[in-house]
Amino acid sequence: MTDPFVIVGGDAAGLSAASKLKRDAPSRDVVVFERGRWVSYAHCGTPYFVEGVVERLTDLLSLSPAAINERGIDLRREAEVTEIRPAERLVSVTEADGSTYDQPYGELLVATGGRAATDPIPGTDTDGVFTMHGLDSAAAVRAFLSDPKTFTVDSLGGGEFVDEASVSRYGSMRPPNRVAVVGGGYVGVEMAEAFSAWNLDVHLFQRGDRLLTPFGDAVSERVEAHLEANGVTLHLGAAVDELRGTDGRVTSVVCADGTALDVDAVLVGIGIRPNVELLERTDVELGESGAVAVDEFGRTSVDGIYAAGDCAEATHVVSGEPVWMPLGLTANRAGRAIGQTVAGDPTPLGAVAGTAVVKAFDLECGRSGFVDTEAAQNAGFDPVSETITAGSRSGYYPGNAETAVTLVADRESGRLLGGSIVGRDRAAIRIDTVATALEAGLTVEAVERLDLAYAPPFSPVWDPVLVAAKVLNGSIST
Repeated sequence: MTDPFVIVGGDAAGLSAASKLKRDAPSRDVVVFERGRWVSYAHCGTPYFVEGVVERLTDLLSLSPAAINERGIDLRREAEVTEIRPAERLVSVTEADGSTYDQPYGELLVATGGRAATDPIPGTDTDGVFTMHGLDSAAAVRAFLSDPKTFTVDSLGGGEFVDEASVSRYGSMRPPNRVAVVGGGYVGVEMAEAFSAWNLDVHLFQRGDRLLTPFGDAVSERVEAHLEANGVTLHLGAAVDELRGTDGRVTSVVCADGTALDVDAVLVGIGIRPNVELLERTDVELGESGAVAVDEFGRTSVDGIYAAGDCAEATHVVSGEPVWMPLGLTANRAGRAIGQTVAGDPTPLGAVAGTAVVKAFDLECGRSGFVDTEAAQNAGFDPVSETITAGSRSGYYPGNAETAVTLVADRESGRLLGGSIVGRDRAAIRIDTVATALEAGLTVEAVERLDLAYAPPFSPVWDPVLVAAKVLNGSIST
Protein backbone atom coordinates (compact mmCIF):
# COMPACT_ATOMS: atom_id res chain seq x y z
CA MET A 1 0.00 0.00 0.00
CA THR A 2 1.71 3.18 -1.17
CA ASP A 3 -0.85 5.71 -0.02
CA PRO A 4 -0.59 6.75 3.65
CA PHE A 5 -2.73 5.85 6.59
CA VAL A 6 -4.61 9.12 7.14
CA ILE A 7 -6.11 10.01 10.51
CA VAL A 8 -8.61 12.77 11.19
CA GLY A 9 -8.18 13.86 14.80
CA GLY A 10 -5.00 14.29 16.83
CA ASP A 11 -5.98 13.09 20.26
CA ALA A 12 -6.49 9.77 22.06
CA ALA A 13 -7.75 7.38 19.37
CA GLY A 14 -6.00 9.08 16.47
CA LEU A 15 -2.53 9.26 17.93
CA SER A 16 -2.77 5.83 19.56
CA ALA A 17 -3.47 4.40 16.11
CA ALA A 18 -0.69 6.43 14.49
CA SER A 19 1.88 5.45 17.11
CA LYS A 20 1.01 1.76 17.02
CA LEU A 21 1.16 1.59 13.22
CA LYS A 22 4.55 3.30 13.10
CA ARG A 23 5.91 0.85 15.67
CA ASP A 24 4.59 -2.21 13.84
CA ALA A 25 5.07 -0.98 10.25
CA PRO A 26 7.71 1.77 10.42
CA SER A 27 7.96 2.12 6.65
CA ARG A 28 4.28 3.04 6.32
CA ASP A 29 3.49 6.76 5.98
CA VAL A 30 1.06 8.16 8.56
CA VAL A 31 -0.57 11.59 8.26
CA VAL A 32 -2.59 13.03 11.16
CA PHE A 33 -4.81 16.07 10.64
CA GLU A 34 -5.86 18.12 13.66
CA ARG A 35 -8.01 21.21 13.11
CA GLY A 36 -6.94 22.81 16.39
CA ARG A 37 -3.62 23.57 18.05
CA TRP A 38 -3.79 21.09 20.92
CA VAL A 39 -2.96 17.42 20.41
CA SER A 40 -2.66 14.35 22.63
CA TYR A 41 -3.95 15.88 25.85
CA ALA A 42 -5.66 14.58 28.98
CA HIS A 43 -9.19 15.92 28.65
CA CYS A 44 -10.20 14.37 31.98
CA GLY A 45 -7.62 16.51 33.75
CA THR A 46 -9.21 19.84 32.80
CA PRO A 47 -11.35 20.26 35.96
CA TYR A 48 -8.22 19.79 38.04
CA PHE A 49 -6.39 22.44 36.04
CA VAL A 50 -9.26 24.85 36.71
CA GLU A 51 -9.16 23.91 40.38
CA GLY A 52 -5.41 24.54 40.52
CA VAL A 53 -4.32 20.99 41.41
CA VAL A 54 -2.67 20.82 37.98
CA GLU A 55 -0.49 23.91 37.63
CA ARG A 56 0.20 24.19 33.91
CA LEU A 57 -1.83 23.38 30.81
CA THR A 58 1.15 21.67 29.22
CA ASP A 59 1.19 19.24 32.16
CA LEU A 60 -1.91 17.74 30.54
CA LEU A 61 -0.12 16.93 27.28
CA SER A 62 0.65 13.26 26.74
CA LEU A 63 2.80 13.92 23.67
CA SER A 64 4.15 17.18 22.31
CA PRO A 65 4.05 17.86 18.56
CA ALA A 66 7.83 17.47 18.52
CA ALA A 67 7.62 14.04 20.15
CA ILE A 68 4.93 12.99 17.67
CA ASN A 69 7.08 14.05 14.73
CA GLU A 70 10.04 12.16 16.22
CA ARG A 71 7.96 9.00 15.91
CA GLY A 72 7.83 9.53 12.17
CA ILE A 73 4.24 10.72 12.16
CA ASP A 74 3.35 13.57 9.80
CA LEU A 75 1.29 15.74 12.15
CA ARG A 76 -0.50 18.69 10.56
CA ARG A 77 -2.11 21.01 13.10
CA GLU A 78 -4.66 23.71 12.28
CA ALA A 79 -5.54 21.68 9.20
CA GLU A 80 -9.21 20.77 8.92
CA VAL A 81 -10.48 17.86 6.86
CA THR A 82 -13.65 19.20 5.27
CA GLU A 83 -14.69 16.33 3.01
CA ILE A 84 -14.13 12.61 2.54
CA ARG A 85 -14.36 11.18 -0.98
CA PRO A 86 -14.28 7.39 -0.53
CA ALA A 87 -14.60 6.55 -4.23
CA GLU A 88 -11.33 8.39 -4.88
CA ARG A 89 -9.77 7.63 -1.49
CA LEU A 90 -9.17 11.34 -0.94
CA VAL A 91 -9.82 13.84 1.82
CA SER A 92 -10.10 17.57 1.25
CA VAL A 93 -8.09 19.75 3.63
CA THR A 94 -8.26 23.44 4.52
CA GLU A 95 -5.24 25.02 6.20
CA ALA A 96 -5.32 27.89 8.69
CA ASP A 97 -4.35 30.37 5.96
CA GLY A 98 -7.34 29.30 3.84
CA SER A 99 -5.37 27.24 1.33
CA THR A 100 -6.87 23.89 0.31
CA TYR A 101 -5.61 20.60 -1.11
CA ASP A 102 -6.56 16.95 -1.48
CA GLN A 103 -4.78 14.20 0.44
CA PRO A 104 -4.87 10.57 -0.82
CA TYR A 105 -5.25 7.75 1.68
CA GLY A 106 -4.85 3.99 1.67
CA GLU A 107 -6.88 3.59 4.86
CA LEU A 108 -8.62 6.36 6.77
CA LEU A 109 -9.36 6.61 10.49
CA VAL A 110 -12.08 9.02 11.57
CA ALA A 111 -11.24 9.98 15.16
CA THR A 112 -13.04 13.32 15.31
CA GLY A 113 -14.13 12.93 18.94
CA GLY A 114 -17.10 14.70 20.46
CA ARG A 115 -18.19 18.18 21.42
CA ALA A 116 -19.92 19.63 24.46
CA ALA A 117 -23.70 19.80 24.18
CA THR A 118 -25.34 23.12 24.91
CA ASP A 119 -28.71 22.76 23.20
CA PRO A 120 -31.52 23.39 23.82
CA ILE A 121 -30.49 26.14 26.27
CA PRO A 122 -30.57 29.67 24.79
CA GLY A 123 -27.87 32.09 25.88
CA THR A 124 -24.89 29.74 25.90
CA ASP A 125 -23.00 32.11 23.58
CA THR A 126 -22.94 34.84 26.25
CA ASP A 127 -19.68 35.90 27.93
CA GLY A 128 -19.19 34.05 31.19
CA VAL A 129 -20.84 30.87 29.90
CA PHE A 130 -18.47 27.95 29.41
CA THR A 131 -18.31 24.27 28.62
CA MET A 132 -15.47 22.05 29.77
CA HIS A 133 -14.40 20.29 26.59
CA GLY A 134 -10.83 20.87 25.54
CA LEU A 135 -7.89 22.81 26.90
CA ASP A 136 -9.03 26.12 25.40
CA SER A 137 -12.17 25.88 27.55
CA ALA A 138 -10.13 25.14 30.65
CA ALA A 139 -7.77 28.04 29.91
CA ALA A 140 -10.63 30.49 29.47
CA VAL A 141 -12.32 29.45 32.71
CA ARG A 142 -9.15 29.70 34.78
CA ALA A 143 -8.33 33.07 33.23
CA PHE A 144 -11.83 34.28 34.16
CA LEU A 145 -11.35 33.15 37.77
CA SER A 146 -7.99 34.89 38.10
CA ASP A 147 -7.35 38.35 39.54
CA PRO A 148 -7.10 40.68 36.52
CA LYS A 149 -4.48 42.75 38.35
CA THR A 150 -2.02 39.86 38.38
CA PHE A 151 -3.17 37.63 35.53
CA THR A 152 -0.83 36.93 32.62
CA VAL A 153 -1.24 34.54 29.71
CA ASP A 154 2.04 32.90 30.72
CA SER A 155 0.59 32.00 34.11
CA LEU A 156 -1.56 29.33 32.40
CA GLY A 157 1.51 27.46 31.24
CA GLY A 158 0.14 26.75 27.80
CA GLY A 159 3.02 27.98 25.69
CA GLU A 160 2.41 28.31 21.96
CA PHE A 161 -0.89 26.40 22.07
CA VAL A 162 -2.98 28.90 24.02
CA ASP A 163 -5.67 30.98 22.35
CA GLU A 164 -4.08 34.20 23.59
CA ALA A 165 -6.89 36.51 22.47
CA SER A 166 -9.56 34.54 24.34
CA VAL A 167 -7.68 34.10 27.60
CA SER A 168 -6.46 37.71 27.61
CA ARG A 169 -10.03 38.93 27.25
CA TYR A 170 -11.32 36.74 30.08
CA GLY A 171 -8.27 37.46 32.21
CA SER A 172 -9.09 41.18 32.08
CA MET A 173 -12.69 40.73 33.29
CA ARG A 174 -14.03 41.01 36.81
CA PRO A 175 -13.92 37.51 38.33
CA PRO A 176 -17.22 35.87 39.32
CA ASN A 177 -18.57 35.48 42.84
CA ARG A 178 -21.48 33.15 42.13
CA VAL A 179 -21.37 30.40 39.52
CA ALA A 180 -24.03 28.03 38.24
CA VAL A 181 -23.13 24.54 37.08
CA VAL A 182 -25.78 23.11 34.75
CA GLY A 183 -25.77 19.32 34.70
CA GLY A 184 -25.22 16.75 37.42
CA GLY A 185 -23.01 14.25 35.60
CA TYR A 186 -19.24 13.72 35.75
CA VAL A 187 -18.31 17.21 34.55
CA GLY A 188 -20.90 18.97 36.70
CA VAL A 189 -19.77 17.28 39.92
CA GLU A 190 -16.07 17.75 39.18
CA MET A 191 -16.52 21.40 38.25
CA ALA A 192 -18.60 22.11 41.35
CA GLU A 193 -15.58 21.00 43.35
CA ALA A 194 -13.20 23.00 41.15
CA PHE A 195 -15.17 26.23 41.59
CA SER A 196 -15.47 25.66 45.34
CA ALA A 197 -11.68 25.69 45.54
CA TRP A 198 -11.88 29.34 44.42
CA ASN A 199 -14.27 30.13 47.31
CA LEU A 200 -17.17 30.83 44.97
CA ASP A 201 -20.86 30.51 45.76
CA VAL A 202 -21.56 27.35 43.71
CA HIS A 203 -25.05 26.29 42.59
CA LEU A 204 -25.56 23.01 40.73
CA PHE A 205 -28.69 22.58 38.61
CA GLN A 206 -29.89 19.12 37.59
CA ARG A 207 -32.94 18.46 35.42
CA GLY A 208 -33.65 15.13 37.13
CA ASP A 209 -33.99 14.29 40.80
CA ARG A 210 -30.59 12.63 41.11
CA LEU A 211 -26.94 13.42 40.41
CA LEU A 212 -24.68 10.88 38.70
CA THR A 213 -27.66 8.77 37.67
CA PRO A 214 -25.58 6.11 35.84
CA PHE A 215 -23.98 5.25 39.19
CA GLY A 216 -27.27 4.34 40.89
CA ASP A 217 -29.15 5.62 43.91
CA ALA A 218 -26.63 4.59 46.58
CA VAL A 219 -23.94 6.73 44.95
CA SER A 220 -26.30 9.60 44.11
CA GLU A 221 -27.61 9.94 47.67
CA ARG A 222 -24.15 10.06 49.19
CA VAL A 223 -22.73 12.45 46.61
CA GLU A 224 -25.64 14.84 47.00
CA ALA A 225 -25.23 14.96 50.77
CA HIS A 226 -21.46 15.36 50.44
CA LEU A 227 -21.68 18.24 47.97
CA GLU A 228 -24.11 20.08 50.23
CA ALA A 229 -21.85 19.45 53.23
CA ASN A 230 -19.06 21.12 51.25
CA GLY A 231 -21.11 24.23 50.52
CA VAL A 232 -22.54 23.44 47.07
CA THR A 233 -26.21 24.43 46.73
CA LEU A 234 -28.17 21.79 44.82
CA HIS A 235 -31.17 22.52 42.62
CA LEU A 236 -32.57 19.08 41.82
CA GLY A 237 -35.53 18.67 39.49
CA ALA A 238 -34.66 22.10 38.11
CA ALA A 239 -34.54 22.21 34.32
CA VAL A 240 -32.60 25.25 33.09
CA ASP A 241 -34.67 26.94 30.41
CA GLU A 242 -32.53 29.98 29.54
CA LEU A 243 -29.35 31.89 30.36
CA ARG A 244 -29.85 35.64 30.39
CA GLY A 245 -27.29 38.37 30.14
CA THR A 246 -26.74 42.10 30.23
CA ASP A 247 -24.24 43.91 28.01
CA GLY A 248 -23.16 40.59 26.60
CA ARG A 249 -22.29 38.98 29.95
CA VAL A 250 -24.37 36.32 31.70
CA THR A 251 -26.38 37.57 34.68
CA SER A 252 -28.95 34.90 35.52
CA VAL A 253 -30.08 31.31 35.16
CA VAL A 254 -33.80 30.87 34.46
CA CYS A 255 -35.54 27.55 35.12
CA ALA A 256 -38.55 26.07 33.37
CA ASP A 257 -40.77 26.84 36.39
CA GLY A 258 -39.93 30.56 36.07
CA THR A 259 -37.54 30.77 39.02
CA ALA A 260 -34.28 32.60 38.39
CA LEU A 261 -30.92 32.93 40.09
CA ASP A 262 -28.50 35.81 39.61
CA VAL A 263 -25.05 34.52 38.66
CA ASP A 264 -21.73 35.80 37.34
CA ALA A 265 -20.69 32.68 35.44
CA VAL A 266 -22.19 29.44 34.14
CA LEU A 267 -20.61 26.09 33.33
CA VAL A 268 -22.78 23.94 31.06
CA GLY A 269 -22.05 20.23 31.47
CA ILE A 270 -25.07 18.43 30.06
CA GLY A 271 -23.21 15.87 27.98
CA ILE A 272 -21.44 15.56 24.66
CA ARG A 273 -22.36 14.75 21.07
CA PRO A 274 -20.30 12.71 18.58
CA ASN A 275 -18.63 14.71 15.82
CA VAL A 276 -19.97 12.88 12.77
CA GLU A 277 -20.81 15.77 10.45
CA LEU A 278 -17.77 15.02 8.28
CA LEU A 279 -19.42 11.73 7.29
CA GLU A 280 -22.79 13.15 6.23
CA ARG A 281 -21.96 13.08 2.52
CA THR A 282 -20.58 9.54 2.63
CA ASP A 283 -22.22 6.11 2.92
CA VAL A 284 -20.71 5.51 6.36
CA GLU A 285 -23.53 4.23 8.57
CA LEU A 286 -24.35 5.64 11.99
CA GLY A 287 -25.70 3.57 14.85
CA GLU A 288 -28.87 4.21 16.84
CA SER A 289 -26.84 6.36 19.24
CA GLY A 290 -25.89 8.76 16.43
CA ALA A 291 -22.23 7.73 16.64
CA VAL A 292 -20.47 5.78 13.89
CA ALA A 293 -21.36 2.10 13.67
CA VAL A 294 -18.27 -0.14 13.55
CA ASP A 295 -17.49 -3.84 13.58
CA GLU A 296 -15.21 -5.63 16.05
CA PHE A 297 -12.14 -4.26 14.26
CA GLY A 298 -13.34 -0.65 14.08
CA ARG A 299 -14.26 -0.88 10.40
CA THR A 300 -17.17 1.21 9.17
CA SER A 301 -19.65 0.28 6.44
CA VAL A 302 -17.35 1.84 3.81
CA ASP A 303 -14.27 -0.03 2.67
CA GLY A 304 -11.00 1.40 3.94
CA ILE A 305 -12.59 3.71 6.55
CA TYR A 306 -12.28 3.07 10.29
CA ALA A 307 -13.70 5.02 13.23
CA ALA A 308 -12.73 5.14 16.90
CA GLY A 309 -12.98 7.26 20.01
CA ASP A 310 -15.80 9.55 21.08
CA CYS A 311 -17.32 9.59 17.59
CA ALA A 312 -17.77 5.80 17.37
CA GLU A 313 -19.81 3.06 18.99
CA ALA A 314 -18.43 -0.04 20.71
CA THR A 315 -19.81 -3.40 21.89
CA HIS A 316 -21.15 -3.76 25.44
CA VAL A 317 -19.38 -6.57 27.29
CA VAL A 318 -22.56 -7.73 29.07
CA SER A 319 -25.30 -7.30 26.47
CA GLY A 320 -23.20 -7.77 23.35
CA GLU A 321 -25.07 -4.85 21.78
CA PRO A 322 -23.67 -1.65 20.21
CA VAL A 323 -23.36 1.24 22.67
CA TRP A 324 -21.86 4.70 22.69
CA MET A 325 -19.68 5.23 25.76
CA PRO A 326 -17.23 8.10 25.15
CA LEU A 327 -14.44 7.39 27.65
CA GLY A 328 -10.68 7.84 27.56
CA LEU A 329 -9.50 4.24 27.80
CA THR A 330 -12.07 3.16 25.21
CA ALA A 331 -10.63 5.67 22.73
CA ASN A 332 -6.97 4.85 23.38
CA ARG A 333 -7.54 1.11 23.28
CA ALA A 334 -9.59 1.25 20.07
CA GLY A 335 -7.03 3.44 18.33
CA ARG A 336 -4.19 1.12 19.26
CA ALA A 337 -6.13 -1.91 17.98
CA ILE A 338 -6.88 -0.20 14.66
CA GLY A 339 -3.24 0.77 14.23
CA GLN A 340 -2.28 -2.86 14.74
CA THR A 341 -4.95 -4.01 12.28
CA VAL A 342 -3.82 -1.60 9.58
CA ALA A 343 -0.26 -2.80 10.14
CA GLY A 344 -1.40 -6.29 9.15
CA ASP A 345 -2.34 -7.95 12.44
CA PRO A 346 -6.17 -7.86 12.74
CA THR A 347 -6.90 -6.94 16.35
CA PRO A 348 -10.37 -6.63 17.92
CA LEU A 349 -11.19 -3.39 19.70
CA GLY A 350 -12.49 -5.22 22.76
CA ALA A 351 -15.81 -4.76 24.50
CA VAL A 352 -16.68 -2.01 26.96
CA ALA A 353 -18.54 -1.96 30.25
CA GLY A 354 -18.74 1.78 30.76
CA THR A 355 -16.35 1.52 33.68
CA ALA A 356 -15.93 4.99 35.13
CA VAL A 357 -14.81 6.74 38.30
CA VAL A 358 -15.43 10.24 39.59
CA LYS A 359 -14.43 12.23 42.67
CA ALA A 360 -16.66 14.58 44.64
CA PHE A 361 -14.31 16.35 47.07
CA ASP A 362 -12.96 13.38 49.07
CA LEU A 363 -15.76 11.01 48.12
CA GLU A 364 -14.84 8.44 45.44
CA CYS A 365 -17.36 6.80 43.11
CA GLY A 366 -17.07 3.99 40.58
CA ARG A 367 -19.38 2.10 38.24
CA SER A 368 -19.23 -0.67 35.65
CA GLY A 369 -21.78 -2.59 33.57
CA PHE A 370 -25.51 -2.40 34.28
CA VAL A 371 -26.31 -0.59 37.51
CA ASP A 372 -29.82 0.48 36.52
CA THR A 373 -32.16 -2.53 36.74
CA GLU A 374 -34.52 -1.11 34.09
CA ALA A 375 -31.64 -0.92 31.60
CA ALA A 376 -30.74 -4.51 32.47
CA GLN A 377 -34.33 -5.58 31.86
CA ASN A 378 -34.34 -3.83 28.50
CA ALA A 379 -31.23 -5.83 27.62
CA GLY A 380 -33.13 -9.07 28.25
CA PHE A 381 -32.06 -9.90 31.80
CA ASP A 382 -34.02 -10.54 35.02
CA PRO A 383 -31.98 -8.31 37.33
CA VAL A 384 -31.55 -8.67 41.08
CA SER A 385 -29.80 -5.89 42.98
CA GLU A 386 -28.36 -5.57 46.48
CA THR A 387 -26.53 -2.73 48.23
CA ILE A 388 -24.32 -3.27 51.27
CA THR A 389 -22.01 -1.13 53.40
CA ALA A 390 -18.72 -2.43 54.73
CA GLY A 391 -15.42 -1.10 56.00
CA SER A 392 -12.62 -0.30 53.59
CA ARG A 393 -9.97 -1.71 55.96
CA SER A 394 -9.95 -3.76 59.14
CA GLY A 395 -12.11 -1.90 61.65
CA TYR A 396 -9.27 -1.36 64.10
CA TYR A 397 -6.88 0.05 61.50
CA PRO A 398 -6.68 3.86 61.05
CA GLY A 399 -8.30 5.16 57.87
CA ASN A 400 -11.13 2.64 57.77
CA ALA A 401 -14.17 4.21 56.09
CA GLU A 402 -17.66 3.08 55.18
CA THR A 403 -17.88 1.80 51.63
CA ALA A 404 -21.19 1.17 49.86
CA VAL A 405 -21.28 -1.44 47.11
CA THR A 406 -24.20 -2.17 44.79
CA LEU A 407 -24.10 -5.30 42.65
CA VAL A 408 -26.60 -6.39 40.00
CA ALA A 409 -26.97 -9.94 38.68
CA ASP A 410 -29.23 -11.97 36.40
CA ARG A 411 -31.58 -14.15 38.48
CA GLU A 412 -31.70 -17.08 36.08
CA SER A 413 -28.01 -17.46 35.23
CA GLY A 414 -26.48 -15.84 38.29
CA ARG A 415 -24.22 -13.82 35.98
CA LEU A 416 -22.88 -10.54 37.32
CA LEU A 417 -24.31 -7.65 35.29
CA GLY A 418 -22.73 -4.62 36.93
CA GLY A 419 -22.10 -2.64 40.05
CA SER A 420 -21.19 0.64 41.70
CA ILE A 421 -19.06 1.68 44.67
CA VAL A 422 -18.83 4.82 46.78
CA GLY A 423 -16.69 5.75 49.79
CA ARG A 424 -13.83 7.88 51.04
CA ASP A 425 -11.01 5.35 51.28
CA ARG A 426 -9.80 3.91 47.95
CA ALA A 427 -13.37 3.08 46.98
CA ALA A 428 -13.22 3.98 43.30
CA ILE A 429 -10.36 1.66 42.37
CA ARG A 430 -12.27 -1.32 43.75
CA ILE A 431 -14.60 -1.05 40.74
CA ASP A 432 -11.82 -2.69 38.73
CA THR A 433 -12.68 -5.99 40.43
CA VAL A 434 -16.23 -5.67 39.13
CA ALA A 435 -15.05 -4.69 35.64
CA THR A 436 -12.73 -7.70 35.48
CA ALA A 437 -15.52 -10.03 36.59
CA LEU A 438 -17.79 -8.63 33.87
CA GLU A 439 -15.14 -9.15 31.21
CA ALA A 440 -14.72 -12.75 32.37
CA GLY A 441 -18.50 -13.36 32.46
CA LEU A 442 -18.36 -14.50 36.09
CA THR A 443 -21.39 -15.43 38.14
CA VAL A 444 -21.97 -13.73 41.47
CA GLU A 445 -21.15 -17.03 43.16
CA ALA A 446 -17.76 -17.04 41.41
CA VAL A 447 -17.15 -13.42 42.45
CA GLU A 448 -17.88 -14.38 46.07
CA ARG A 449 -15.10 -16.99 45.84
CA LEU A 450 -12.45 -14.61 44.45
CA ASP A 451 -9.20 -14.73 46.39
CA LEU A 452 -8.80 -10.99 46.97
CA ALA A 453 -5.91 -9.65 49.00
CA TYR A 454 -6.24 -9.06 52.72
CA ALA A 455 -4.11 -7.15 55.20
CA PRO A 456 -5.46 -4.65 57.77
CA PRO A 457 -3.96 -1.53 56.11
CA PHE A 458 -5.57 -2.40 52.77
CA SER A 459 -8.78 -4.34 53.24
CA PRO A 460 -10.83 -6.29 55.76
CA VAL A 461 -10.80 -10.10 55.48
CA TRP A 462 -13.97 -9.82 53.40
CA ASP A 463 -13.44 -7.06 50.87
CA PRO A 464 -16.60 -4.92 50.38
CA VAL A 465 -17.01 -6.40 46.88
CA LEU A 466 -16.97 -9.91 48.34
CA VAL A 467 -19.51 -8.93 50.98
CA ALA A 468 -21.83 -7.56 48.30
CA ALA A 469 -21.42 -10.70 46.19
CA LYS A 470 -22.20 -12.89 49.21
CA VAL A 471 -25.39 -10.98 50.00
CA LEU A 472 -26.51 -10.84 46.35
CA ASN A 473 -25.83 -14.57 45.87
CA GLY A 474 -28.04 -15.24 48.86
CA SER A 475 -30.84 -13.19 47.30
CA ILE A 476 -30.57 -15.08 44.02
CA SER A 477 -30.58 -18.45 45.77
CA THR A 478 -33.73 -17.82 47.81
